[in-house]
Amino acid sequence: MTKFWEALGGKLAEHWVVTLVTPAFVFWAGGIGAWAWHAGSIRFNGALTRFTQLPESAQVALLIGGLLVVMASAVIVQQLEAGALRLLEGYWPRWTHPLRRRLIARQNQSIARKNDRFQALAKKGLHNLTPEEREHYASLDWTLMHVPSIPAERMPTRLGNILRAAERRPRDKYGLDTIVCWPRLWLLLPDATRNELTEARTNLNTAIRIWLWGVLFLVWGVWTVLAVPVGLLVALFAYRWTLRAAEIYGELFEATFDLHRTTLYESLRWPLPATPADERRLGEILTAYLWRGSDQTEPVFTKT
Repeated sequence: MTKFWEALGGKLAEHWVVTLVTPAFVFWAGGIGAWAWHAGSIRFNGALTRFTQLPESAQVALLIGGLLVVMASAVIVQQLEAGALRLLEGYWPRWTHPLRRRLIARQNQSIARKNDRFQALAKKGLHNLTPEEREHYASLDWTLMHVPSIPAERMPTRLGNILRAAERRPRDKYGLDTIVCWPRLWLLLPDATRNELTEARTNLNTAIRIWLWGVLFLVWGVWTVLAVPVGLLVALFAYRWTLRAAEIYGELFEATFDLHRTTLYESLRWPLPATPADERRLGEILTAYLWRGSDQTEPVFTKT
């Protein structure tokens, strides 16, 4: 048993185990605790006594089996992260579309009220605003920046709007469609930029993973009602964490286009735009070229 715990301690020290297995371990430990609460001290102590009376080889086998279950569940939940993110963004099945439309309509009404208030404060002039009004102005500006400008592109959830707005802004400013241009731009980014983006995306994925574990923790409510508020609190905390992580990731995503989009032009031998208005036009043409190709004679490729 000493050798087993030494080996287990060494494994738990590894980074991937700490990030993936620890939430799974807490989940299963919580399940055991919920069962112990439901079963009572007599049945729990009896099960513990039966375990300690097993041969050492059987104890090790059971512990290894339990560890494999924990690790397998961690891997399964990690594979569900992408689907959970899309669910929280608002990409729902077709049969939910009536609900989705109603939620988007409510959001549009709320956004319209906030935009009216923002415009009213802007007309007064920043120098004429009271400290409270200036703070409210900044809050409204921040909120509206994380919502798609076109109502038809809005999502039914706040998380979906944050990420959709980040995807939309490079097209609004530079005419570059992120779905088309991002894979090409990613290959050209310097290591420092990639590392920052990867870290921000990892933080977002971690928040989604914790949200999933919080939702799954509700299953232990069959044994004790205490598991329900615990699971809901974890899910709520993780969702708020997800919103902040999405904002940071979106800002870095947009900043990547702000600072490195010319690298994409240069690598494709595409002429650099001379003015902001010209850039949007050329960006739209470049997007179409990357997506479908072109047989046009303009623009003319630059010399290498």
